[in-house]
Amino acid sequence: MTPWVMRFLIANAIGYFLQLTVPGAMDALVFVPALVLVRPWTIVTYAFLHGSFGHILFNMLGLYFFGPRVEARLGSRSFAWLYVASLISGALLSFVLAPHAAIRGASAAVFGVMLAFAWFWPHEKIYIWGVLPVPARILVLVTTGLALYSGLGGSAGGVADFAHLGGYAGAFIFLKWRDWRSGSSQFRRAVASAPREAEARIGNWRKVDPQAAHEVNRDELNRILDKINATGLESLTPQERTFLMHFVPMDDRPKLS
Repeated sequence: MTPWVMRFLIANAIGYFLQLTVPGAMDALVFVPALVLVRPWTIVTYAFLHGSFGHILFNMLGLYFFGPRVEARLGSRSFAWLYVASLISGALLSFVLAPHAAIRGASAAVFGVMLAFAWFWPHEKIYIWGVLPVPARILVLVTTGLALYSGLGGSAGGVADFAHLGGYAGAFIFLKWRDWRSGSSQFRRAVASAPREAEARIGNWRKVDPQAAHEVNRDELNRILDKINATGLESLTPQERTFLMHFVPMDDRPKLS
């Protein structure tokens, strides 16, 4: 169990306990978009309330299964920001598209974590009901379509569909922003300005030690190295080249201006 996953699990449990035991807690903390100027704190607090035990159980199972790997990949600080960005964007999209609906639940944040999981491991199989295997990226696409259909009136209400979609949107924006400011993004810009040097550097792929990589990244790194051995360095996609460069020994990395 990673640190922030544990903290968010505990925070949700506390929030659910408070709403059951403290009179008026639900009314004070639930997010009603039309009242956001009167109760601005609810743009965050709504995500720690739930409609039923089944509601919180389902959300916390999602956080428990997807969260640790995402936190290990992003780092604890970035994971915490991803979670908060997703729950806030879920509230904001609800404010725009469902201004009169009271919103509660961690679904927007958990959907954001699920999108991050699919971002890093798009082909990983997720077993629906423990039986039906669905690639993570397909699960995100299907749930997006279902939320759009339901939110636009295709099914009965009662589900915060726009909060779910907002969670996806917030996570996507956060991950794109993080990628833009990361070292890999700087490397891609360096490749554009100095392609020959970059190609020479990536030629040092034989010096990469998979055992030195974090276990979260090791399978992907081994897959890329196996691909090079099987079909050559030229067969790598730009994304695979960028990923591989993270593991070239420090002295062999290009110097970025």
